Amino acid sequence: QVQLVESGGGLVQTGGSLRLSCAASGGNISRYVMGWFRQAPGKERDFVAAIRWSGGSTYNVDSVKGRFTISRDNAKNTVYLQMNSLKPEDTAVYYCGARMGVLLTRTAYDYWGQGTQVTVSS
Repeated sequence: QVQLVESGGGLVQTGGSLRLSCAASGGNISRYVMGWFRQAPGKERDFVAAIRWSGGSTYNVDSVKGRFTISRDNAKNTVYLQMNSLKPEDTAVYYCGARMGVLLTRTAYDYWGQGTQVTVSS
């Protein structure tokens, strides 16, 4: 089993930055892909970015390319989402997910964190 604990959410002005953290424990984390998702009020949970623990390859959706960067610290079993140039439409609860495998998929994640609120004021 994998346990994910998220942190780093908060309130930021448009154009500001936040770095979200997701600490992972349990299982062989090197065999997992980590993903970030977000869910705005009244919306479905949407995929944002993913990263392989083993090699660090990443994938981001077009809406955040150039602004968001996913990364990981293998020694700390922690994945990050650096969010720059934040916009009000980025406001959402951000979730960390994990899935076993190597493919950077948008779906089929097996474990989830509790979510952390990101609010971008206009």
